[in-house]
Amino acid sequence: MSLREKINQDLKEAMKAKDTKKRDALRLLMSAFKQIEVDERKELSDDDVIKIIQSQIKRRNDSATQYKDANREDLMQIELDEIKYYTTYLPAQLSNEELTKALKDIITQTGASTIKDMGKVMGAASKELSGRADGKRINECVKSLLG
Repeated sequence: MSLREKINQDLKEAMKAKDTKKRDALRLLMSAFKQIEVDERKELSDDDVIKIIQSQIKRRNDSATQYKDANREDLMQIELDEIKYYTTYLPAQLSNEELTKALKDIITQTGASTIKDMGKVMGAASKELSGRADGKRINECVKSLLG
């Protein structure tokens, strides 16, 4: 079963269970999938689905931060709930130790030695660690290793 089919199945189960929060969150996600398919005229692979989920999580985090700054705890909580639903479909995230080890290997492979080589490392790391580590975490870890 593809990741998208799993999400669709969970949407149906949420509808049957009358779990409106989960239903609405998954409908928004399915709508994002359809939008990409229509715009780019392609069938989404599991990797594409993971990237879309990650971008949706990033959007929700940004929105939650803005709602918190505006003292709108109710709206912030909705965004945080949606993030919880979405993260269940992502691959297991790397621990800080695993991330550091993987990045050290990538730095060795690319021959990077200074912060000026960060672009090479980030390019390789983004491909290799896609879905298993957030770009922001990768960036911070690379800076600490090269800096």
